[in-house]
Amino acid sequence: MKASTARVASVAKALSDQTRIELLLAIAMVPEHSCAELVRAFPVSQATVSHHLKILVGAGLVTVRRSGQFHHYRVVPGALAAWAGELIDIFAPAGRALVARGRGPQRPAASRIARGAR
Repeated sequence: MKASTARVASVAKALSDQTRIELLLAIAMVPEHSCAELVRAFPVSQATVSHHLKILVGAGLVTVRRSGQFHHYRVVPGALAAWAGELIDIFAPAGRALVARGRGPQRPAASRIARGAR
């Protein structure tokens, strides 16, 4: 697996869990959140919060600052935008190949139904 696809997969895995997305959103709302604050805000155990934060850090979406026994988390600016760009770069050649063969992206079923096609 190429490094770029491995990174895209790592971030996709990190974002595949609703609790991790909610943690990321909570962290993004303020300059910095401590683990203890996040544990109080989420209805899961401290160990579960720590596990999810470790995955977010590993994916490069969040950084951690240690202060004694406390851990403080911040969102990495531009991390999601960079991931989205990498995702587009990976899939762009495949999309161009489908269009070149006349098999471009299909309209969603809702669009076809709205036009009267079934």
